[in-house]
Amino acid sequence: MPELVLLRAVFDHLGAGVYATDTSGRITAANARAGEITGRPAEQALGQDLHDLVCRAEDGTVLSAEQCRVHTAIRAVLTSGRPAEGSEEFFLRDDGTLVPVLWAATALHVEGLTAGAVLVFRDFSTRRAAQQETAAYLAALEELTARLSLIAEISEVLVSTLETGEVLRRTSRLLVPGLADWAAVDLFRADTEELERVAIHTRDDADAAAGLEGPLPPLPEPSGSHLVRVLRGIQPVLLDPDILARETGSPLATTHQDLFDQLGGHSAIVVPLYSRGKVFGSLTVGRTTGSPPYTDAEVTVLADIGRRAGLVVDNAQLFAQQRHVAEAMQRQLLTPLPHVDPLGIAARYRPAQAVAEVGGDWYDAFGLPGGVTALVIGDVAGHDLPAAAHMAELRNMLRALAWDRRGPPSLIMEHLDDAMTHTSGAPIATAFLAHVEGSQGGPWRLRWTNAGHPPPLLITEDGARYLQDHPDPPLGMSDTLGMELHRHDGTDPLPPGSTLLLYTDGLVEDRARPIDIGMAKLRLQATALAHRGVEDFCDELLERIDPDGDDVALLALRMPPAGAGSAHGAAPPRVQDA
Repeated sequence: MPELVLLRAVFDHLGAGVYATDTSGRITAANARAGEITGRPAEQALGQDLHDLVCRAEDGTVLSAEQCRVHTAIRAVLTSGRPAEGSEEFFLRDDGTLVPVLWAATALHVEGLTAGAVLVFRDFSTRRAAQQETAAYLAALEELTARLSLIAEISEVLVSTLETGEVLRRTSRLLVPGLADWAAVDLFRADTEELERVAIHTRDDADAAAGLEGPLPPLPEPSGSHLVRVLRGIQPVLLDPDILARETGSPLATTHQDLFDQLGGHSAIVVPLYSRGKVFGSLTVGRTTGSPPYTDAEVTVLADIGRRAGLVVDNAQLFAQQRHVAEAMQRQLLTPLPHVDPLGIAARYRPAQAVAEVGGDWYDAFGLPGGVTALVIGDVAGHDLPAAAHMAELRNMLRALAWDRRGPPSLIMEHLDDAMTHTSGAPIATAFLAHVEGSQGGPWRLRWTNAGHPPPLLITEDGARYLQDHPDPPLGMSDTLGMELHRHDGTDPLPPGSTLLLYTDGLVEDRARPIDIGMAKLRLQATALAHRGVEDFCDELLERIDPDGDDVALLALRMPPAGAGSAHGAAPPRVQDA
């Protein structure tokens, strides 16, 4: 019959393998494609039990009937009549190899009765391989993304502060558990070159790390020790307890053996913290039982982290050196204070937070003829070495003019402005100059002039107020304004026991708040501390204000209490240069 011929053609040339079974599961028909997929001619499959013939586990072992999804699916199809399908099964080929298959099973009905089942299947090798390749690619991509995220997070921590110990402690915490079950950081001290364990972190038991931080033994002379090679080179090394056990007589190896003994582990990687060819210490990360061995990719990541951490340590040490040099230079440019009986004078200088910003802030105090004491506070524009040099230049010019001119502060400031404009390359500067006048037993008064500087604070028994009368433009403005400036003097009494505070803008200015708030805070704190000795007054004031950013100079004058020095009659105060 034509229909049978057509059906036979479809059966034989279908692009999928077809097995027909009877109700017991024996193969009653098979097409050519089934033979191609299994490598077994159709006539060899006839009469064979389908489950016994082809159904296998992924490792090739024979599955029980209950374990075989194809068998159980066909039994269900025969019972319920509902089709079933799957894609996780393997068929045994005639040559003993396995082929993954994508399959579908349906019941076979003849004259209204269930005569068996039909299993249609395709070779799933290509698609399965593509799926596995895609899954492997996605897994590798996910792993790479996780590592890049970790490196980014660690990089952010490394640049968050210049406090080396805190940076390394936070870094060790980030490495656990992402790349390690425990991590330890050893660092050479910049001042002594002694090795010290500065950070250690574990996955679970923080108490297990107790006692492992602190000084480490010195490096031996040239040695083949793995740890010495790391600390004198730039290549990571792999450690395990057996390697450390062979390094007998090495105190440094013993300290790492202690890590394994107390924290556990089957292996560890030690990477140097280095920059510009110099090793600053090492990072050791270990894995305990249950964690996989380190891969080459992980070692590369750890080596990169060590290089980044080394660069941070290098920058921190360079910052500290430059800051020390800058601060020492600034302090050398500031003159010592004179001893003025019975007045109390104290000064403080705090450098800027940024490296090498020596700044142009300065203070000065010196004696003038007639028992007059001159007080100066000033600030040259800029935060660099030229600003510091101009500061020293203006200070020396002001000293010479104050001694030579013998005039009021306003006149001296006018001469300084003129000299600065015509003989100096100094930029704009602010300054406050005051003369403390009076006999040793009092009364005292302050004669002053202000060239654009923050107003001094006078604290008396009646309260505290800023000397804000007669503000004049900063120094160096004559050419800009196109006119000769005439400066003004202010005069204020200095009551017994009062405190006069001269300061630079770094004490009250803050980018996060208006200057009015800073000045209100200064007045409040200075008033609360006015009962302290003048030295303690300056120290405590800086601690409470805690200026952040710009450099700060303070000059404080403490007047003697009522009756002090009265036995000396009208003799002027004695001024002795330090």
